[in-house]
Amino acid sequence: MTEPGKTFVDVAVIQSAPVLFDKSATIEKTCDLIRDAADLGSRLILLPEAFIPAYPRGFSFGMVVGSRNEEGRRLWKRYWENAVTVPGQDVERLGKAAKDACAYVAVGIIEKDGVSGSGTLYCTTLYFGPEGNLLGIHRKLKPTGSERLIWGEGDGSTLPVISTPFGRIGGLTCWENYMPLARMAMYAQGVEIYLAPTADSRDTWQATMRHIACEGRCFVLGCNQYVTKDMYPDTLETIEELDNQPQEMCPGGSVIVSPFGEVIAGPVFGRERILHARLDMSEVARSKLDFDVVGHYARPDLFELTVNTSSQPAVRFKKD
Repeated sequence: MTEPGKTFVDVAVIQSAPVLFDKSATIEKTCDLIRDAADLGSRLILLPEAFIPAYPRGFSFGMVVGSRNEEGRRLWKRYWENAVTVPGQDVERLGKAAKDACAYVAVGIIEKDGVSGSGTLYCTTLYFGPEGNLLGIHRKLKPTGSERLIWGEGDGSTLPVISTPFGRIGGLTCWENYMPLARMAMYAQGVEIYLAPTADSRDTWQATMRHIACEGRCFVLGCNQYVTKDMYPDTLETIEELDNQPQEMCPGGSVIVSPFGEVIAGPVFGRERILHARLDMSEVARSKLDFDVVGHYARPDLFELTVNTSSQPAVRFKKD
């Protein structure tokens, strides 16, 4: 019998590998994985950063300071051609998978800007509802390191926190989670299940996931890929760049953490796996007895944060 005031929700974190650089095949695999997670009873399903069509670990795209080469441009063109345009048929396929699963789904894609025609790529998370509708998108605000050579920067118009029957969901991508002000923007919107898709498999990332859970007094779902070198197609341009890379290119580290910073599932390394957990959402309220970062533990008389949530197009057209 359920205790008064308790709401439970089953969640899944999918640690897997895409069919690298193949958008169509990866979307098909994504739909299969969503179905598998739904079979476990999951009502919220998270997939990794840049899952469709790939996180291109190990590649330079022919760029060094001061020059680019043609072979790298050809690999870029392949990556660009396999990116996802929002909206579009690819998004509709993913939405149908969420609807079939009757679940909220968040999936990391490489998004190709099809509105302005610029062709810029963004590292984006898509949020789907159980009716298959696209509820929101989040474009990574600051690509990390060499990611800045291939992805553009998002703006404050894509920082959603989404209400669901079991709680408010939202989050940040990979090293955005080291941006304190970006985290505060999530906390201020009342996030209760914080989604953190990533490409970081280091031990320090586990500390980050636990810190955010304690700081935000929220559940944290950390999700990474598991990728080995032999998964890369040997026909890729500049494939020789991977010769000195380890066989296990991304070992994983997906994890689920409670609002008290306790690990309740994972971390899992060295294989593809679906992490599943049942969350007691009443823990969120209980955890705020002694700490609420945007409530009784805040000092707005001393500190002020303003978030610009307007879209920032390159060109604005005005009518007389």
